[in-house]
Amino acid sequence: MERYFIKVRDKKVRVTEWGEKSHPVIFCLHGLGSTSLSFIEIAEALQNEYHVISIDVPGHGRTDPFDTGEEYEMKAMVRWLKEVHHELNLERFYFLSHSWGSFLALFYVDAYPNDVLGSILLDGGYQTKRLGNQTVQEEVAFYEGDFEESVDSWETFLDHAVFAPGARRSDSLKLAAEDLALKKGGRFYWHARGRTAASMVRAMYKDETADLYHRLPSDLLLLRATQPESMETQRKKTASIFEKETGAEVVEVPEASHMLHWDRPRLVVQYIRNQWS
Repeated sequence: MERYFIKVRDKKVRVTEWGEKSHPVIFCLHGLGSTSLSFIEIAEALQNEYHVISIDVPGHGRTDPFDTGEEYEMKAMVRWLKEVHHELNLERFYFLSHSWGSFLALFYVDAYPNDVLGSILLDGGYQTKRLGNQTVQEEVAFYEGDFEESVDSWETFLDHAVFAPGARRSDSLKLAAEDLALKKGGRFYWHARGRTAASMVRAMYKDETADLYHRLPSDLLLLRATQPESMETQRKKTASIFEKETGAEVVEVPEASHMLHWDRPRLVVQYIRNQWS
């Protein structure tokens, strides 16, 4: 694993890479509140077959935040991401994305279809806000509060902020967890700020992936969560619309929460190999 910085628009962007540069490239986009190490177990399993590149998106990890909320809007983010790919000399790649990252990935595929050899979405891109149960104001208020909370110990941070009760853990995931914390005044804070989260949430309401469905390629693969069961009615509803309007393949992954690639990493790796090898 190699970690380094590039400059895009005079701001730092942290990049994490695994594997040889001669291998086919998988470019990874994490979800809201995560970092490039979100994909660590997937990358470690595939590093002898693929060149895996993952970035911290703006305002996450050690990538500088944007100056304005408008820069987090989807079409603006697509333009920024294209500049990132230019700095990395990326021309064509496979796209692996999680959660919010899958929303941005779909906007990118729509804008630059020839760049993308194939796309796998990990429980993201299909949860249209139009059919959600919250208003934009309610969701923004939640994240503004949640991302500013702190705890007094590392163990508490792991138990309450990083891992769900009963979730599997590993040395690699604990390393990824270290990316998620800021320590200040003896307390542990989430690495991304509430202002950043609020801007990203507003952007998801302003630009809906559902408006792109009819234009997207049909070779998309969505691996979707099935836990907690209380959310299954909503998941099935939005996933069915996504499947019907895009022609994509949708797979319900058993015993998997929204952190699907942390819960079932071997299964995700298997689907990647089956889809792209």
